[in-house]
Amino acid sequence: MQPERDIPGRVLRILRFRPKGMTITEIAKALGANRNSVSKHLEVLQAEGHVEARLVGNAKVYSVAHRVPLSAFLCFTKNLILVLDADLTIVQANDQCLRRFGHAKEGVLDRNLREAGLPVVSSPEALAVVEGLEREQVIAEIPHRRDDGSESFYQMQAIPTTFEDGGKGCTIVLEDITERKQYIRNTMFLARTAIDLVDLQPVEDIYRYIIDGLTELAPGAFAYFFSYDEADRQFVFRAVAGEGFREGVTELLGRDPVGLALPIARIFDAPYHRTPLSMRGFQEFILPPQPSSLSLYDLCFKGIPEEVCEAILERFDIEKLCVMGLVWREEIFGLTGIFLPGGRELENRETIESFLRQASIALARRQTAGRLRRSEARFRAMVDSSPCGVALIDRDGRFVYANRRFVEIFGHETDDAPTVAEWTRLIFPDEEARQEALGAWRSDLERSVPGQIRPRTFVIRSRNGTKKTVLARAVTFCDGTQYVNCEDITEEVLVYRLLLADITDPRRREQELLIKDRTIACTRRAVALLDPGGVGTYANAAFLALWGYPTAEEVQESQFSRFWERPDEIQGVVGTVLGGGSWHGELAALRNGGEKFRADLLGTPIVAEDGRVIGMMAAVTAR
Repeated sequence: MQPERDIPGRVLRILRFRPKGMTITEIAKALGANRNSVSKHLEVLQAEGHVEARLVGNAKVYSVAHRVPLSAFLCFTKNLILVLDADLTIVQANDQCLRRFGHAKEGVLDRNLREAGLPVVSSPEALAVVEGLEREQVIAEIPHRRDDGSESFYQMQAIPTTFEDGGKGCTIVLEDITERKQYIRNTMFLARTAIDLVDLQPVEDIYRYIIDGLTELAPGAFAYFFSYDEADRQFVFRAVAGEGFREGVTELLGRDPVGLALPIARIFDAPYHRTPLSMRGFQEFILPPQPSSLSLYDLCFKGIPEEVCEAILERFDIEKLCVMGLVWREEIFGLTGIFLPGGRELENRETIESFLRQASIALARRQTAGRLRRSEARFRAMVDSSPCGVALIDRDGRFVYANRRFVEIFGHETDDAPTVAEWTRLIFPDEEARQEALGAWRSDLERSVPGQIRPRTFVIRSRNGTKKTVLARAVTFCDGTQYVNCEDITEEVLVYRLLLADITDPRRREQELLIKDRTIACTRRAVALLDPGGVGTYANAAFLALWGYPTAEEVQESQFSRFWERPDEIQGVVGTVLGGGSWHGELAALRNGGEKFRADLLGTPIVAEDGRVIGMMAAVTAR
């Protein structure tokens, strides 16, 4: 029988010629050895990794193990791999690891990991993981700060390892997860800024928020922000950021750059003819400029002295400028720039562009809100100065707005009675009069459509107890809001009553004629008197001015229908009034030169003491 010590080598030689494998019995028979002895040697060979075993039924079938050398395996992965022994001495490192760390193999192998000073793996965080490794694989995330100040991240796997001689060690596998980590961080950044920009209050400094966001995405860089004043066509410094940047620029410039206006808007004029859309993406400029590039002095359109521009570049070691306009729907709201020191490239470019587009939308929304506030302020100022009373009533019957003249006419503030129901109790203290007024209002409202004017005359009682005749014109908007225009026509009613009482009294006619003329002449409304045939017999100065006639002779003895666009329509109105009724509405009138205008006409009959209608009084107001 062959010596016991030759059995392992003989087993391996036999198995190499039997690729499908052999059982213990077959191997023992081929060797002529004891089955128990062969079984014991096979277990040792299997533990050492020289043979492999698989079950076929109840029998174990052994074959030669097919192994790849570790050095060959290390070449086929993009990850960084270090193999350490039990004392943390480096016994193997793949080429990717050596290239990333910038070391030659001779300077890394056989050195202790604690003393090697390698990036990432020699850090306290990595050493703590390796030194605490026992039987199970450990995965940890290790941050690393590069020499240029940027940060990278690695996922480190520490794997317990057994060598061929039975020695224990550790394999470190490093995967660069910087891009994945940055993607997650950038996604979270954009989600946060999207919410912040929506919630940002008008009083908060949106420019500072934008510039702080830029420095967060481009740490170590210097940034600035220009807002665009469309009215003055100027770009104005609103914020600057970067360590010592504002202080340094202030020292070199002789003033704080914030608030400084530069003539950058010339870029929209000849010979540049740039458009907002053309400024939407990032543009890079090398500083100091290459022969075909622009200098910082040129980019400022010579708004900052050239020597100051050069001093800024030198002091802060600036080599590149990245500029992007904040544009939304073909409108520019600002301009931002990022200065990069030597050797730096703009990181997170796509995220920065997305953030600036978010900021563009926020600026557009803020600018639109500002325009609406200014427009509303102008509208309120205009309405407050109107000679007519104006009120807005929502669809629930509550006052939304009332101008000063409205309060003057009625003598009550809307705070005294915020709803229409409460308001009517103040101006119609008599229950019967109040119900009659409300009934007329509701009737007009039911018969009207949105946009249609509903004129109605009411006699109200003001705060001081005096009665007033008020002409109210109401319009319903599409959203149900009621617009009410009120005019105090008490004076015109008094004039009408004076004429009605005295015009048929021949004994007083001559004595009172001057009083009547003066009363009608001083009223704000255009007034004309017609005879039973519809011919004008009198027109006051306001009527002549409204229609553009220099003298009364050109108006008197003329058919009243001459002054209106549709004579047949006005003849019907005159016929209604001369028939004893009254008429109130809006018609199209014709001025002396043929110009058309809309006019509010109130026609009332002039009735003699015996009840006969002897004429018509027409009171007109231009719309």
